[in-house]
Amino acid sequence: MVQPLKRYPDESINVNAGPVRGFGESYIQMLEDIIDTMKEHDLDALSAIQIGYAYQLMVLKEDGSYQAYANPRIVTQSEPFESTESSSYFHNQPITVKRYATLSIVYDDANGQMQTKKIEDKSLAARFQRMLDYLFNTTLLDRLLPPQREAAMKALAGKGDMPSFLDESCPTESKKEYFVSVADKLLFFMFISLFLPLFDLSKETLSGWYTYDKFAFPAVIALMIGFFFYAQYEAKKYKQCSSCQIGNNIGVMVKRGIAAIVFAAGAYFLVNPN
Repeated sequence: MVQPLKRYPDESINVNAGPVRGFGESYIQMLEDIIDTMKEHDLDALSAIQIGYAYQLMVLKEDGSYQAYANPRIVTQSEPFESTESSSYFHNQPITVKRYATLSIVYDDANGQMQTKKIEDKSLAARFQRMLDYLFNTTLLDRLLPPQREAAMKALAGKGDMPSFLDESCPTESKKEYFVSVADKLLFFMFISLFLPLFDLSKETLSGWYTYDKFAFPAVIALMIGFFFYAQYEAKKYKQCSSCQIGNNIGVMVKRGIAAIVFAAGAYFLVNPN
């Protein structure tokens, strides 16, 4: 039976598919649904997850026949190349990603017996890898660097059958970078102050630099706190943005916080050696 295809930005596709453990009637029905849907939409490849079955099953059209791969895995891969691909999930919008032209794979056949196969056709290898991505919670967008991902999302948003969601995509420039930029400038001069004792400077001059450090240190901490709260705002607003993820933001804060502590402590002990 023909099943409705999931289309971007439907996030219900973002699940890890479970292995196929039985090859009885339910498996046969799922396989028939995949093939019927492929025929209806003239597709050359389809994974079970794309029609709502969270199982590790894909079907590729090969030489006019439909080949099923249950629980597929790649054993070895070689000959990387840039593959421009389209997918029904992404409304057939061409997206270029890295693939491998030669694959050695294992999979289970309709009887649940493990089979091995070598794929040396680039087109077939690319289709296999694209379908395998879907089974493990990965899509074409996940394989792109942030600038390419943003461009692809804009292209998708511009399609007639796509809702406009540019306001929710990752911004090219983020205002949170102003916090980082100012903090980095303060840290730079704090770092320079550590080398001043190497020069023949008066104690008053060194003390003046230490006064700067006393104000710069809390300023850096305050900027990082402001950065964190603004980054949280962006993370909620731009849900598709990888650079807005909390792990990245915490890393930015921790590195600059540690640097501020080290520079401030170093300046203090240089000016007050006793």
